[in-house]
Amino acid sequence: MQRMHSNQLFGLRSLMDRHIKIGTRGSKLALWQANWVKSAIEKSGNGEWKAKVELVIIKTKGDKILDVPLAKVGGKGLFVKEIEEALLDGRIDLAVHSMKDMPSEIPEGLCIGAVPERETPKDVLISGKGLLLSELPAGACVGTSSLRRAAQLRRARPDIDIVPLRGNLDTRLKKLEHGDMDAIILAAAGVKRMNFESRITEYLDEDIMLPAVGQGALCIETRENDPEIEPVIGPLNHQETRSVVMGERAFLNCLEGGCQVPIAAHGKIERGIFTLSGLVADVDGKTIIQETLSGPETESETIGTDLGNCLLTMGAKQILENLKV
Repeated sequence: MQRMHSNQLFGLRSLMDRHIKIGTRGSKLALWQANWVKSAIEKSGNGEWKAKVELVIIKTKGDKILDVPLAKVGGKGLFVKEIEEALLDGRIDLAVHSMKDMPSEIPEGLCIGAVPERETPKDVLISGKGLLLSELPAGACVGTSSLRRAAQLRRARPDIDIVPLRGNLDTRLKKLEHGDMDAIILAAAGVKRMNFESRITEYLDEDIMLPAVGQGALCIETRENDPEIEPVIGPLNHQETRSVVMGERAFLNCLEGGCQVPIAAHGKIERGIFTLSGLVADVDGKTIIQETLSGPETESETIGTDLGNCLLTMGAKQILENLKV
């Protein structure tokens, strides 16, 4: 059996008499994700300890503003800020987020404690009549409020109309069912986690729709150097996923990206080599800067930063400056 450090033993002993509070948003998908982490923590004790784990639902700014596209709300961390505040002041012990909601910068005193194994990062098309993206008629209405998705859709199908789509997964699917639009674009991971996989018309290839940074991955955020929580979440960390996601986030951080910027990136590791594809686009999709870099998997963050700088020199800097005006 692997030996534990003294701070890990202290943490496990402390957990035998306390509750672990997990902060989460209140949507069905967020609760699914938080409950998955709760269950994984409870199972990871191996009979050595048993702590009560409970969820604490926290409403974020992004949850309160549903009638405005995210890009117009402004600011970073629309779905995490209030949860991070609760983590910093001790109301919760850890937080579960969708990794793609995480800003490129994390508040001082907090860290990404663990990254579980990733679900598929792809986007999917769900069509009312079962038509593929290539089969949709000219003028078809496709719903999304993501600038990243909209820019790439305009590149692939400049003849379709893109309409705003906000709300949780159920709300978005109902808008499609009511005929408000012909198709919608969603993250495959959320659709699968909510058992709507049978509704998927098409998984979109990366050459059509490069995913968002961290899409499909969960983020377990904690306070830095927390001896009680570190040994609890340690077993949930999937090192390959973490390496890939941290490379994608280094790319995002280099570009200082948020919801107001169409940025996409997806990395993968094969035979010890980390390959990262990244993209920056203007809002109308007429200018898209895209490149791919590879290198040792141990240097994923360096590769992410190098790719970001590469795109900046290729013209992304001007795109980003224009979007800030």
